Amino acid sequence: MKIGDGLGVSALLAANTAGKAQPKRVMGIDFPHVVGLAAGLDKNADYVDALAAMGFGFIEVGTLTPRPQPGNPKPRMFRLKNEQAIINRLGFNNKGIEHACENIGKLRNRGVLGINIGKNFDTPVEQANQDYIHCLRRAYQQADYITVNISSPNTPGLRNLQFGDEFNSLLDELKQEQARLQAQHKIYTPIAVKLAPDMTAEQIVSCCESLLSKELDGVIATNTTLDRTLIASHPHAEEAGGLSGAPLSEKSLEVLRCIKAEVGERMPIIGVGGIMSADHAQQRLAAGADLLQIYTGFIYQGPPLIEQILAGIAET
Repeated sequence: MKIGDGLGVSALLAANTAGKAQPKRVMGIDFPHVVGLAAGLDKNADYVDALAAMGFGFIEVGTLTPRPQPGNPKPRMFRLKNEQAIINRLGFNNKGIEHACENIGKLRNRGVLGINIGKNFDTPVEQANQDYIHCLRRAYQQADYITVNISSPNTPGLRNLQFGDEFNSLLDELKQEQARLQAQHKIYTPIAVKLAPDMTAEQIVSCCESLLSKELDGVIATNTTLDRTLIASHPHAEEAGGLSGAPLSEKSLEVLRCIKAEVGERMPIIGVGGIMSADHAQQRLAAGADLLQIYTGFIYQGPPLIEQILAGIAET
C-alpha cells in the first residue's frame, strides 16, 4: 500500500491498527487481528484492496448468488442517525458469484478473505441447496473461509433453512461437497453458518446441535433483526427490512451467549451485530466470540473504530 495512491489516511490508520494487532488462529486460519468487516458492504468484491488498506483483520464479501440479481426496489436502505442504526432490505443485490471470483483472482494483497454465499430470490426454498452448492464450488479455492447466509430477512423463505430437516439437509450437502472439493484441490476451506438474532432459545439450541453434529467449522452471530422494539417511535420503524446497529447490540450479544453455552470450545464463533464501540467489542469477546465483525459501526464512525477496538483489547 503506497501513501501516494490516494489512500494515504487509510494507510496511516492501517499502520496504527497493525501496531495494536494481536494475531489469532481461528478455523485453521491465521488472522492478523480479530476485527473484520461483515458481509454486505462490498457485495461484489469490487473494493477489497481499498478496504484492506483501512486496517481490517479480515474482510467478508457478498452475499453472492449463483446468478446476478438487482435486489429489492429502491428505496431499500434507511439511516436512523440518532439511533446509530440502519434498516436495509437490499435483497442480495449482486453481480453474481462469477463476477466476484474473477475480481478476487486479480487481487494483490487481499489478506484474509471470507466469501458469503446465498440463494437467488427466485430459487424455490426446496431447491436452495443447489444454489449454495454451486456457490461453494465456485468460491472454494478463492476464499479463506465461506459463510453460508441463511438468516437474511430480505429473501422470502430464507430463514426457514435454519430449522429442522431443511437445515440438516443443507448442512449434509455442504459438508459432503466440502469433502469432495478438499480431495480434489488438496486444500481445506472452512464453512461457517450465519444465524439470525430472532430465534427462540430452543431454536438456537437446535441449530447448535445440528452444527456440532455435522461438524461445521464456525458460526456467525448474528444477522440483522426484524425486532423494532427499541425504535418503535421512529418514522422508519415500519419500513421492511433488517435492523442493524446499536438497537441490535443487546439482542445479538444474548444470542452469542446462548450459542457459546451450547458449543463451548467445540466451535469458533464470530460475533457481529451492533458492535459500535470498544466496550461492545469487549462484551462479545467476554461472551465467547473468537473474532468480531463490524458494519453499521463502521458506516457511522469509519476506520477509527477498528483502532479503538484494538486499543481496548490491547489494554485488557
